[in-house]
Amino acid sequence: MLNISQIIAEKADSIIEKWIEEVRQDRRIESTINLSDTALGNSLPSLLKSLAAVLAHSQKNFKKIADGSLEHGRLRAQQGYEADEIAQEYSLLRRTIFAVLAPHCLTGSPEEIILLFSKINTVLDEAISVCYKSYVQERFNELEQIQSQLTLTNQELKRLVESSKDNFSYLAHELKAPITAVIGYSELLQRLQQDKLNAESDSLSLRSIERVLQGGRHLLHIVNDSLELSRYGANQIKLNLEWLDAHSLIATVSEILNPLAQAKGLELKINDEDAPEQVFTDSLRLQQILTNLLSNAIRYTEVGSIQVICQTLPEKKWSLAVSDTGIGIALEDRDQIFKPYSQAFFNQGRRHQEGTGLGLAIVSRLVQLLQGEIELVSQVDIGSTFRVILPIAISIEP
Repeated sequence: MLNISQIIAEKADSIIEKWIEEVRQDRRIESTINLSDTALGNSLPSLLKSLAAVLAHSQKNFKKIADGSLEHGRLRAQQGYEADEIAQEYSLLRRTIFAVLAPHCLTGSPEEIILLFSKINTVLDEAISVCYKSYVQERFNELEQIQSQLTLTNQELKRLVESSKDNFSYLAHELKAPITAVIGYSELLQRLQQDKLNAESDSLSLRSIERVLQGGRHLLHIVNDSLELSRYGANQIKLNLEWLDAHSLIATVSEILNPLAQAKGLELKINDEDAPEQVFTDSLRLQQILTNLLSNAIRYTEVGSIQVICQTLPEKKWSLAVSDTGIGIALEDRDQIFKPYSQAFFNQGRRHQEGTGLGLAIVSRLVQLLQGEIELVSQVDIGSTFRVILPIAISIEP
């Protein structure tokens, strides 16, 4: 009689290696791009070990598989996997196991082969079920964390609302849509939890969770930008000045945002050969400026490239420019884009929902805080260039 459990135990490394290769080649599993092989396959050894034990001793070791699948689901949620990506992973695992076992089954009878493959399918189906449950729970946990953050931030909003009523009347309008989404889908999730989940409602629950999280993240983005703007207006931003390497800061921000550009098929080019070796400024605020400018460039560019150019200028100054091949900015909008909750791009009918209308307003104020100035050159459907000119060393008032 075939000893499939022993074969699986002996071939575990081969199964894992082949499975990782299959996952890497499957374009439907995009979340693996930034994962190492270790992070990708670290939960498989225990799963295969439990699978071998179940095949050898019937149902006694199902708990081990359940424990491993629970951890796998939590891990995949933390790694940002979509639900369909997890399903595809398990599909590839099933196929890989059968492919490795096929040559060894040639000596078995048809009845033995059918029985063993049926057991393997049963175990993997149970693993998928448990994995999905822990994945959903981890998403609920993230939702609860966002809810707690929103509660704390709401207290800060109440404190600031009296001192900046005009700004927050606009903010209330911007918050309306994501708040409605959070409330509506939260109620749906509550109703789903009260009912016994089946395969169809599991899928609906996962989609609802993603919509809630998307709305919550967008809401926090708007609120955080608004609070940053309020702190500037209240003169609460204190600079932390230090000598820093401009090349290193540009490289750091570019590495963070390059995946967003690549996801849209855009090329991010860096030209910092003429950059000053050292500048005396606030590292965090300078990073905010570059991050906001690059994020905007990526958001409003669909085809082409984004370029960052850094140069040393006369009179102890230097410049940092971000150019794109995006939609450009109409002439009538250029005086508005640095104002909070700007209506720029409305005239062109292209403002993206994820934008808050605050990014460039924050950039403008931070540039002033760093004793610099910002210039804009733009042409509709051709692209835009935002050029920030700063002193090599910020002067410190006595």
